[in-house]
Amino acid sequence: MIFLRRLPNRSYKNRTYRLHRFKDPTMRSSMIRGLKVSLFTICLTASTALAENWPNWRGPNYDGVSSEKNLPAEFGDGKNMIWALAMPGMGSSTPVIWGDRIFLTSEGDNGNLLAICISTSGKELWRKTLGTSKRRARKDEGNDSSPTASTDGKYVWFYIGTGKLCCFDLDGKEIWSIDVQEKYGRFDIQFGMHTTPLHYDGKLYLQLIHTARQWVIALEAATGKEVWKVKRDSDGRDECEHSYASPCLWKSGDKAYLITHGNDYAIAHDLKDGHEIWRVGDLNGATGRYNPTLRFVASPVATPELIVVPTAKNGPVVGVKPDASGKVNSNSPGQQWRLKAGTPDVPSPLVKDGLVYLCRENGNMACIDAKSGEVYYTDQRTHNARYRASPVFAGDKIYITSRDGVITVLQPGKQFKVLATNKLGQEITASPAFSAGRIYIRTWDNLYAFGLSK
Repeated sequence: MIFLRRLPNRSYKNRTYRLHRFKDPTMRSSMIRGLKVSLFTICLTASTALAENWPNWRGPNYDGVSSEKNLPAEFGDGKNMIWALAMPGMGSSTPVIWGDRIFLTSEGDNGNLLAICISTSGKELWRKTLGTSKRRARKDEGNDSSPTASTDGKYVWFYIGTGKLCCFDLDGKEIWSIDVQEKYGRFDIQFGMHTTPLHYDGKLYLQLIHTARQWVIALEAATGKEVWKVKRDSDGRDECEHSYASPCLWKSGDKAYLITHGNDYAIAHDLKDGHEIWRVGDLNGATGRYNPTLRFVASPVATPELIVVPTAKNGPVVGVKPDASGKVNSNSPGQQWRLKAGTPDVPSPLVKDGLVYLCRENGNMACIDAKSGEVYYTDQRTHNARYRASPVFAGDKIYITSRDGVITVLQPGKQFKVLATNKLGQEITASPAFSAGRIYIRTWDNLYAFGLSK
């Protein structure tokens, strides 16, 4: 008789099994029945888990969109709350989830910067100290634990504002680490380094855009070894050289490229060697007046049909065709549409079902046709506060999160409609994450899991 014994491995996708034999016919028959049920359960669980993971800042498709269903519109203390776990300190990184594990970074005691692993049952499994820093962005916002982790179900990568970039297995064993400042030059950026590296197809991609340093880098994810490094040229100056945005990925079928954002341009890079495919210009000074403080914080978002490029401080928003090439300026063939004003300053755009959603830094919402650029609504008021988290789509709803802890739930579509307003009463700068029928929200005080009551 053959049965399977699972070897230790946290990834559903990579579980391996050994064969064992029994001679007893009764045991053989019983084990066969059990094996059929077990294999069905394993296959079902594996496919479900693969679809439900939230492996990076903007989710499984790098765009802030989840395929999760049956998520609550209303939640809070005592309402649809599954658990809450106290955090050791302030943090702005979005939780990333793989299977039954959650990963995030946080500030701890005495300025320690921590990598933390939490089970989906709400218990801390391990934590590692990555470094020490007491830097605060604008004194009351992000700190050096702001970048979000990434995972592929075998490894998890953490990056912090001190420049440490490291890889662990899911049980907390360190695989490798490098000091990015030591290798690529000291950071010179006003509010600290907050960009999040992007993991795709066995590589980690990192943009370093700050005064005197303008690099785009690809590393082997399994080893940390450099694959390529390219200089990112720009004629930007002053504070514009400081980018707080993160790279994003355009993907359609087996085609993909990287997009970096900062220093007056969004630039697409070939994944093989980093060479430039296109760059979007006229983001600063197109009207003849250059703004020396137009630093980019919001990141682009890419779908197979469109790349949406934000700027800052009520500047332009540009829809870019995926097959663009060369310089994409106003009225260039590679431009799908361009709005002269109305960009989000910090939250990144969201695209779903042919509509572009923009959340301004005060919570005002806009909805734009992804193909034509037609504005269906703009400056629709939600909760009036500062907004640092990016909007996300899940369960046929849009969730936007204010700095003072109010999560507004919107109905998607060309008409503006608020479905619910949820008040957690705690500071929030991280974006929500979704997995296995749950909403995970990281405040400065707690990590929450919300889901529909059974």
